[in-house]
Amino acid sequence: MTQRNSVGLGITLMIAATVVFAMQDGISRHLAGTYNTWMVVMIRYWFFAAFVIALAMRAPGGLRGAARTGQPVLQALRGVLLAGEVCVAVYGFTLLGLIESQAVFICYPLLIAALSGPILGEKVGWRRWAAIAVGFVGVLIILQPGSGVFDPAAIIPLISALMFAVYGLLTRYVARRDSTATSFFWTGITGAVMMTAIGIWAWEPMVAADQLWMAVLCVSGVLGHWLLIKCYEVAEAGAVQPFAYFHLIWASALGYVVFGEVLRANVAIGAGVVLAAGLFTLWRERAQG
Repeated sequence: MTQRNSVGLGITLMIAATVVFAMQDGISRHLAGTYNTWMVVMIRYWFFAAFVIALAMRAPGGLRGAARTGQPVLQALRGVLLAGEVCVAVYGFTLLGLIESQAVFICYPLLIAALSGPILGEKVGWRRWAAIAVGFVGVLIILQPGSGVFDPAAIIPLISALMFAVYGLLTRYVARRDSTATSFFWTGITGAVMMTAIGIWAWEPMVAADQLWMAVLCVSGVLGHWLLIKCYEVAEAGAVQPFAYFHLIWASALGYVVFGEVLRANVAIGAGVVLAAGLFTLWRERAQG
């Protein structure tokens, strides 16, 4: 096993992963804007499933060892929840664009902190509750509810963030008894099964250029997950997790340069508030961990 103290390498891998994931967002926005979202996510999950199967076959115990779990219902629920979250997020990209979608989505660490008490029984102190409240104010600044410019579709990335937060908490819960390899295997397989059952009915032919983009999306998905796995192998999660926020920067830049999106003042201010609250929450969690 690689040493878990190379923080510099871990940060580099995390930033590289955020670049790849931002690129995925951009390609997903393009493809889902032209083809059915279910189909796009389904094909992406086929490659994800192939990746986790290949990893499992190379690991000690093989496929049977990777699939062995005493909590199959929770593991399947995780996989289904993440696949659904990806669909919601991609659909949000097509309606709102990358900038506003990501600006709202980055509140998910605050949702994890808020829900860790009732779901995992973890203690959340007043400082983190204060950060959660401040972050919620930031989300309100972005959404502008009650104003004449409020777009109901802006709720979509908030739903996506909530789904991802619950997925993250369930991942923590099953990790008490299952290995990371087992959780990763179930995530890919159950997600692929779910998306195939839904997406196969939405199949439509792609033009040659978009077939190439679909291939890049699938390969980048494998690369992104590989980078994250390596990141957490070489450094502690608490040291590298704050750098996951670079995803917002790259995705916003992509939205601005490629798709001609506009960064509105309220989105920039609100995202800054959410980002600061999220970083404080991660710091408190690390300090108490």
